[in-house]
Amino acid sequence: MFKKKPRFIVIALMIMLAVITTGCGSSGSADSSNAAAENEKTPAEQPAAANTESSTLQLRTYKTDKGDVEIPVKPQRIVTDYYGGELLSVGANVVGVEPTAFDNPFIKDLLKDAKDVGTAVDPEKALALKPDLIVVMYDTNYDALSKIAPTILIPYGTASNIYETVRMFGDIAGTKDKAEEFLVNFDKKALEGREKLKGIVDGDATFDLNELTDKGELWIFGDNAGRGGQAVYNALKLKMPEKLKTTNQTTQISLELLSDYSADYMFLTTYDPEKKGDRLKQLKDSPIWKNVKTVKNNKVFFNDFDTYYRYDPIAVTAQIDLFVDMLLKRHEENQK
Repeated sequence: MFKKKPRFIVIALMIMLAVITTGCGSSGSADSSNAAAENEKTPAEQPAAANTESSTLQLRTYKTDKGDVEIPVKPQRIVTDYYGGELLSVGANVVGVEPTAFDNPFIKDLLKDAKDVGTAVDPEKALALKPDLIVVMYDTNYDALSKIAPTILIPYGTASNIYETVRMFGDIAGTKDKAEEFLVNFDKKALEGREKLKGIVDGDATFDLNELTDKGELWIFGDNAGRGGQAVYNALKLKMPEKLKTTNQTTQISLELLSDYSADYMFLTTYDPEKKGDRLKQLKDSPIWKNVKTVKNNKVFFNDFDTYYRYDPIAVTAQIDLFVDMLLKRHEENQK
């Protein structure tokens, strides 16, 4: 009997080992099934914390109008509404942006991998992109967005010029070095533009930025409301008429007052989303328009809305060359 006992022990051990192995195998299958089920969930059903990359990023405190927000020191995936160009100018990775940004001729190529998240950022669309930072101009859906990722509200007009803008977004994106590099290139471009205009544009000549709307309204813009203001007044340092040197960035005027506000040069954009052209034709056919000195002197420039409406740093920099080129070309025409 004593000789057979070890054999029974071996058999018993083999049976126990088989039981243990079977148990482990069942547990692994259950885990795999759960993982598969989790992966089949839609982005909206998956928790934001699933983005393990963002959860391990180093954080810092950023002060906003909504209070202090803990944001990544170096955000990797940013969703925004109207700050696509500002973020791209400092090298940020913009994964989601509002739809009209894709019509911006200066940044559309940089947005080829980005997604449309809606005019007011849609929380579900934002969640699907797994951002680690959201930056918005308007606080629509702010609370919902804040549950997806740290969200910064920067109201329109927070910065008053390209320098403040670029440095602010360089700080947000954790790319202050790229912000300063951008500004060095901007200053270089502006200086080159001013040099090209020497002897072409009288140093005392004045310039205004007008816009005609699809309702027939006439507006005049300042140096920080798009339509080329920063390029014209800040970069090229062309003069603004004294009447426009107010705190208002936009001023509506009547056609009858156009001569009173007209400068030596006029840049006119037309907001005409349906491309009818009727309002511009009416303006050009008006006796008042034909008698404006700027019109008589052939120093009016009709500019594309989509190109000159833009005011992000990338657009402003590119607009410098556009304004210089059109002034040089017109000078040649008027000399003939």
